[in-house]
Amino acid sequence: MQNNLNLYYIFYEVGKAGNISKAAKALYISQPAISKAISKLEESLKTTLFIRNSRGVTLTTSGEILFNETERAFRSIEAGENKIRLADKLGVGHLTIGVSTTLCKHVLLPSLKSFVQKNPHIKISIHCMSSYDTLEALEDNRLDIGIVGYSTLKNSNLHVIPMMKIHDVFVASDNYLNNFRLRSAISSEAIEKEATFMMLDADNITRKYVDNSLAQNNIILSNIIEVSNMDLLIDFAKTDLGISAVIKEFVLKDLQNGLLKEVPIMPSNEGRQVGIVYNENKFRENPSIELFAEECSNNPIVH
Repeated sequence: MQNNLNLYYIFYEVGKAGNISKAAKALYISQPAISKAISKLEESLKTTLFIRNSRGVTLTTSGEILFNETERAFRSIEAGENKIRLADKLGVGHLTIGVSTTLCKHVLLPSLKSFVQKNPHIKISIHCMSSYDTLEALEDNRLDIGIVGYSTLKNSNLHVIPMMKIHDVFVASDNYLNNFRLRSAISSEAIEKEATFMMLDADNITRKYVDNSLAQNNIILSNIIEVSNMDLLIDFAKTDLGISAVIKEFVLKDLQNGLLKEVPIMPSNEGRQVGIVYNENKFRENPSIELFAEECSNNPIVH
């Protein structure tokens, strides 16, 4: 753009009014100043933009071309200003969330319901991805927040707001344990060597945590079926297929009503946190992150 934006705005107002005097009143500047600005713009573009007559001014062919384009541009600017004002008034914003399928169901959805009710004008995009991919996207500023289970975070730019504590356990149905008892004695050694175990994929962050805990206690599981989704692990355990490694907080009702029983394989541990993880750069840019964090803090998740 060769000229100062102000020259185009003066031209646009004159073209809209069709009269230099009216435009001068709308812009709160003198008529000579407007005439000078139009002359400068015409000189720069090497064309005539207006034809003066007794009633005011009329756009030339070149003037009509420029007017149509400047009208579109200034309407876009006005629309942007209106969106900003609406955002300030109604809390309009956009929040992109990365979360695994399991945490989406058991952690994000309970928190999201009350947040959406209180902030209906905030657009939310949810990307279901592994916790590793979520952390990588946060580091690259491709997400506003992530919901992940963690023990430690290596990146100093990532900050955490704890939401709940989770504990990894092994569970099975009564039928599976009874059938196993018919084949073998119910002992830790027999279970570890002969039972069928169902666990998440080896690259999953939860699976790595469980594997590390078992290795530290010299526990080796012989027969492992890998499943990509924890909800499937829970369902498979209920249908007597084996012993599943799951998060205790997500099967509390099943443990309470007897559909599943905890199998004492996992070493006792203090558990790990699930939390809202965000990049400090994004936090400064997007106030919706703080709104979501406040809502989660005020409404702890209960299972």
